[in-house]
Amino acid sequence: MKILIIEDEFELAQDISSYLAGQDYLCELAMNYEEAIDKITDYTYDCILLDLMIPGGDGLQVLQALKMKNRMEGVIIISAKNALDDKVKGLQLGADDYLAKPFHLSELSARIHSIIRRKQFDNSNTITQDELTVELLSKTVMVGSNSVPLTKKEFDLLLLFLGNKNKVISKNALAEHLSGDIADMFDNHDFVYAHVKNLKKKLSEAGCENYLKTIYGSGYKWEL
Repeated sequence: MKILIIEDEFELAQDISSYLAGQDYLCELAMNYEEAIDKITDYTYDCILLDLMIPGGDGLQVLQALKMKNRMEGVIIISAKNALDDKVKGLQLGADDYLAKPFHLSELSARIHSIIRRKQFDNSNTITQDELTVELLSKTVMVGSNSVPLTKKEFDLLLLFLGNKNKVISKNALAEHLSGDIADMFDNHDFVYAHVKNLKKKLSEAGCENYLKTIYGSGYKWEL
């Protein structure tokens, strides 16, 4: 799962990033308005943490940009501003939650999990599809009674496919999901193919139907 942290307090941004990395999130930082707009223009995320007070612009303008692009990321406003008007405006513009500074990182993590679960998996901690069962909290995968030992990246891929059933996901999108903004540094996407191949192999060996299809020239699709 990929998180964008839009926060100009470098120490706080680093603390959030380090904590969430320990929760198996892939985090990217934007320290000002221009960087934030560049990030949301070039990449997609599972959740965005947005400070309303950022150099060069306003967090509400970032929300407006997301709305104009019809983006579906979950957004949590994190701000020291306590004005009710800002909170209301943010929620009206599409933010999903509001967390006032200072806050506990464990609470932030819980809210991120809740938003991603609600947006992608109908507010459930358990995803079931025929013989396949995925537990989001324990990060376990079962095919019938068989446990499937996945790596972190394989698990992230599986959630991405399950959250976008019957949609073709390009190799570029998969590369960004797995590696963030450093994906552009790779000469090719062989590492994406390797992770997808391993995921398909492990699911198949456990007795899972072949839902994950290769769409030649386009990418991959979890097909029902």
